[in-house]
Amino acid sequence: MRSPEGEENTHLCCYLEVVTGRKLVWTNTMAPGYRPVDAGFIPFTAVITFEPAGGGTKYTARAIHKDESGRKTHADMGFHEGWGTCLDQLVELLKTGAVKKKS
Repeated sequence: MRSPEGEENTHLCCYLEVVTGRKLVWTNTMAPGYRPVDAGFIPFTAVITFEPAGGGTKYTARAIHKDESGRKTHADMGFHEGWGTCLDQLVELLKTGAVKKKS
C-alpha cells in the first residue's frame, strides 16, 4: 500500500479464496503458504465480492475482525475511508483501460 504522501507499507497476507471476477478473500493472520504470523497488528479477514448489477457491478467489501476492539480500532484509524479510496482508485484504473474489463 502507498499512503497519499508516498510512504510504502508492505502487508503480508494469505489468500484463502480467489474466484476470478467474482470473489477475493484474504487474511492477515497468516502469511503466504498458510504460515501463522505473530501478533502486533489488528487481525482480520477481508472478503471482496463483485456481482453483476444492471449495467454495472456491485462491489462489496467486508472486513471480519477477531473482536469488537479490533473493529473499533480500525474504524478509528480511517479504515472505511481507506477502503473507499481503494474503490475510487479501482474505478479510475477501469476508466483508463489499465485494467481490462471482462466481457
